[in-house]
Amino acid sequence: MENNLTSFKDYLLDNNKLSANSVTAYLSDLSDFESFLRAKNVDDLAAVSKADVAAYLLGLKQSGKSAATVNRKLASIRAYYKYLIEKGVVQSSPASSVKTPRISRKQIEYLTLEEVDLLLAAPSESDIGRRDVAILEMLYATGLRVTELMYVNIDDVNLRMGFVSCDGAHGKARIIPLGRPARAALEKYIYDVRPHFRRSAQDADDTDGGKRRGGVRDDGALFLNYYGERITRQALWKIMRGYAEKAGIDKKITPQILRNSFAVHMIQNGADLKSVQELMGHEDPVATQAYLAVSKNRIKDVYDSAHPRA
Repeated sequence: MENNLTSFKDYLLDNNKLSANSVTAYLSDLSDFESFLRAKNVDDLAAVSKADVAAYLLGLKQSGKSAATVNRKLASIRAYYKYLIEKGVVQSSPASSVKTPRISRKQIEYLTLEEVDLLLAAPSESDIGRRDVAILEMLYATGLRVTELMYVNIDDVNLRMGFVSCDGAHGKARIIPLGRPARAALEKYIYDVRPHFRRSAQDADDTDGGKRRGGVRDDGALFLNYYGERITRQALWKIMRGYAEKAGIDKKITPQILRNSFAVHMIQNGADLKSVQELMGHEDPVATQAYLAVSKNRIKDVYDSAHPRA
């Protein structure tokens, strides 16, 4: 089994363009499944049955794992067996017909239009503030995931045509339009601020003998920190929390909430589900339909509060 997992890791890295974190998650899930099989004295992957997979998932559920976690582990097993079939190690997958647990969807959190305006108005006119308003405007204008925003390079942005290109999850590229406020904020940042961050990094290198803080200096990243390094996920979360507090927004603000707000507001203003799905990079249309449910609930709330015979 170990040799197959090693070759599966190489396969994931080479063929699926997954992030290192995603590959690690796949291998961790499969290592857990392998331990379960070993405890049952099952050493032959071809001898694993549907009942074995079902028993493994049931054990996870009974141990308190969430339905989302169980589904992820099942997806890892399915992906592994698909690879083994292609490689000729097994003839069929014992996980193909195992049903996935139903996930109870949490209520989608998003900002009102007024809250979005307050958040976007919170940054100052300093260099850091102008960078941050560009980040916030871009997140709201595009619905990018936080990881996608981190890895946007300056060459991915076309200000003249008004779009950003994004590799997206699982290597699925998409092109997303930029609205006028986002384009204006990005133009100020790219031409007036980003060069300062690059110069600050160069000055630091000159004064400390070329020593670096440990990050990657100006590898083409769009958004840089003051030291000229690609901005991190932790920094983005901190930025959003800080401005939410400054704006007086009494919600736990995260990059995902701005992504949710993008989708909800698009649908509320007449965008069709297919377009929103493509803009957000959803593989499964069900993920996009969750935002439609939010919009329908809002319409009902408006009706109930406004119609005299509601």
